[in-house]
This record gives sequence, structure tokens and C-alpha cells, in this order.
Amino acid sequence: MDGETLMRQILDYGSRADPYPLYAELRRTPVCRQEDGSYAVSTYHELLALLHDPRLTSTHPDLEEASGGQFPPSFIAMDPPEHDRVRGLVMRQFGPPHSPHRIHDMRGEMEAAVRELVDAFPAGGEIDVVDAFAYPFPVTVICRLLGVPHEDEPKFRTWADKLVASIDPRPGEDPSVRLREGAETRKELALYLNDLIENGAGGSDGGMLFRLAADHDAEGGPLSRLELVVTAVLLLIAGHETTVNLITNGMLTLLRRPDQWERLRREPEIAPRLVEELLRFEPPVQIIPRRGALTDIEIGGVTIPEGSVVALVLASGNRDPKRFTDPDEFDPDRPDIEHLGFGSGVHSCFGAPLARLEAQIALTELVRRLDNPRLLADPPPYRGSAVLRGPRHLPVAFDRVLP
Repeated sequence: MDGETLMRQILDYGSRADPYPLYAELRRTPVCRQEDGSYAVSTYHELLALLHDPRLTSTHPDLEEASGGQFPPSFIAMDPPEHDRVRGLVMRQFGPPHSPHRIHDMRGEMEAAVRELVDAFPAGGEIDVVDAFAYPFPVTVICRLLGVPHEDEPKFRTWADKLVASIDPRPGEDPSVRLREGAETRKELALYLNDLIENGAGGSDGGMLFRLAADHDAEGGPLSRLELVVTAVLLLIAGHETTVNLITNGMLTLLRRPDQWERLRREPEIAPRLVEELLRFEPPVQIIPRRGALTDIEIGGVTIPEGSVVALVLASGNRDPKRFTDPDEFDPDRPDIEHLGFGSGVHSCFGAPLARLEAQIALTELVRRLDNPRLLADPPPYRGSAVLRGPRHLPVAFDRVLP
């Protein structure tokens, strides 16, 4: 296949269920110029180098278009030093060194939310893992993290629905309609979050919005109100979508491998390593579609000209046989799982600790409690997005829900 057209094939919905053979073809030319003039990078070592290269910018005009021009970009679309300032201020309330136990202390709430969802499954029959479990669970967690009142969580689920629809392309659509709908939803969500902050989000018990708004001691701080609202919207979108895919891809991977399903049931302590291998094998973010070359960049024997758009195909790098032994095998005992599932460098996934813990808890509980589960569709129907790749539905039958 012509390397210049491979990305078009990868992005085509017909390849969604299994893009990995196409990634293997793409790796034959590690840095490949595409028919639209952009460059696709698909091999592990070249990807890792570019993820740490300051000559590759994260700023691009598509983000302003997606927001309808109403909001500035979030910090994932900024470059240092402004990126470092905003991300550093948010991290003070999210993780080490200032809040080292923030995610760990949510474990009990996460486990309770998972139990409640599984308890609601029919005693015997069928569920859609996405709609009944993988979709609502991360919304609940993000709401608890931000300090959203419990009675307002259904609003967040509605906004998440609309934002997902604005991200995923629809066949034969006018994309301007989808972008406009997404911008309107972001506006509604931003107004709600602003009101929540005004009214003391989460109260003094430490909802993240409240703590960020009240943090006047940090160097370079505090965040402006607009920065705070934009960051909260980012946490909902990025934190929710990636975790839905991680959990759903995990269930699909395990149900295709009954030996691994039974092993996790017998040995729940392997969950952390299993999730790491899952992040390599079926990463929820497959492609970083648009980075920009600030100057000529020589990589993999190719010079990417200044001003070029660069697509980083992370999922391809995760299956690179020059980096991983038997990369197409799912092996939680793999001694080296230094995957690119959360990116790397200054833009490594901000919510990685949260996503890891959510997936570990979710998959362990599902494996423990579903008796004789089996897939009702394989492959299942996938979402439109090749970037945030995951099943849109995952119908599963089982005999009963164990206590």
C-alpha cells in the first residue's frame, strides 16, 4: 500500500476494529509524508524522541475552531513556559508533591461507585458494558474529584454525551454543525462550573475546584477564573473519554482471552501490571493528530520541514517489534512495558494515576462478579474516532451477577 495514503486508510471507519495491520505497514517508513503534506511518525524510538522535542509545538488553530473561539486553549494545547505554569498550579491539588494522597484517597469512593453499578445489572441476561458501566463510572469519579454536588451528576452525564458526539465524526456530516454543537455544550458547562466556583464548589472538604480557586500561595498563581473553568472542562472531556475506552478495551481484550480473565479473577493483585500491558496493547488514545514543527526537524533519516503538521501514531509505536518482543501478544507478565499509552514528556497524561486506578478497580470487580460472561458481538461496533478509539457498544451476556 502507498505510504502516503496509509493514514487515510487508518482514519477510515472500516479500519476501526483492527488498525494494527495498517500500523505495521506504516512502520515500514517510520517518518512518512502523507498526501496532504503532513507527516506520520509510527515507530517507538522516533515517537519518544519527538514527544520530548521542544521543536514540536502543541499549539494549533484547530483547538480554537473546536471551542468556537469562545475559550482559550487548555494547557495540553500550550507550550512551555505557559504550559508549565498552568499544569503546575493544577497539579498542586491533584498529585505529588503537594497532594500525594489525593487519588489514593478516592479508592473507597471508586470501589463503592463500581459496586453500585454492578449491583444494578440484571441478575442474569445481557448488558452493554459501555452504557451500563464504562460510561457512567468515570463521570461519577470526575464529579466527585471536582466537587460537583451529587444531585448535579446527571447534568454532567448529559454534557459528556454531547461532548462525545461533538468529538466523533459522523458519516456524511457537515463538520461545522458538530463543532458548533460542541462549542455550545462547552459554553453551558463553563457557565455551570463558574457558578459552582462562585458558590464554593465542593466546600471546605476539598473539592478540587474549590481548592484551586482558593490556592493563592502558589508561585505563578492563582489560576484566573477562565483558566480554572477551561481546565475543569478539560478534566471532564479528557478524563472521561480515555477512561471509558480503557475500561471497554480492557473488557474486550479479557473476554477474548478467557485464560487471562480467569487469572485476574484468581489473582487480582496482577491488576496493575495487566492495566499497564493493556495501555500498551490497546491504548485509549491511539494518535496525537496535530503537532507542529517550529523549525526543520531531522528524525528517522527524514527532515520534517518547518511549519509541517505531524501526527504521532502512539498505538503503532506500542506494537513496534524493534522495541517490544512479540508486540502483538497480550502479556501482563511482560518484563518491560514502557508504553506510550499516556504519551511522554511535558505533555504526558495529566490524569494517568486516576485512569490507572479506575481501570484496575473496574476490571477487577467485573471479572470477580460476572459469571460465565461472553461477547455477543465480535468485533463490536466502534465509535467514529480513530484518535480516541474504543467500542461504542460492548454487548455481553452472562449467567448471573455474583455477590
